[in-house]
Amino acid sequence: MVRPLIVNASELLRRPGSERDLRCEVSLDELDVQDERFVPDRPLAVSMHLESLNDGIVVRGEVVVHWRGTCRRCLRSVAGTVGAEVNELYQHVVTDPDAFPIVGEQLDLAPVVREHALLAVPDGPLCRPDCAGLCPHCGNDRNERACDCSLARVDDRWAALDALRDTLTTADGGTESDEWSSGG
Repeated sequence: MVRPLIVNASELLRRPGSERDLRCEVSLDELDVQDERFVPDRPLAVSMHLESLNDGIVVRGEVVVHWRGTCRRCLRSVAGTVGAEVNELYQHVVTDPDAFPIVGEQLDLAPVVREHALLAVPDGPLCRPDCAGLCPHCGNDRNERACDCSLARVDDRWAALDALRDTLTTADGGTESDEWSSGG
């Protein structure tokens, strides 16, 4: 089986400053990704530029991912495509804590592609930036039509204090607490 994300880097490692481009499509199975946010039959598009340094290889490029999900406000199905920018370092002797290892004369780009793809896909997508969502009282989709529900929140845990406040209302319309706080 051909693994397009395993790159033979022997030529790059021999001559610092040498470059190589890589363009391919990778399935989710090849990356061992099992996440319902990805569209299962759509491959990831990988476009990378590799450049050798004295102490390693810099990998720059983009991973394009097709995703799907549910809008976090109105619960509609949504889908899209997102690109994740890649800028990583591979080293034989890993001196940078964020660098990936070069094993033998090969770069395994699969962990980089998997990591960037997982981070790029939204956890809580929106169908559109100004999505009004569902009414918390009647469940109406406020993107389609308005409802007459009150948006004021009532917390039943404060009901006893609300009743006490109502009993303390004085004849002039203020409360005793207003008189106490004003020094009267």
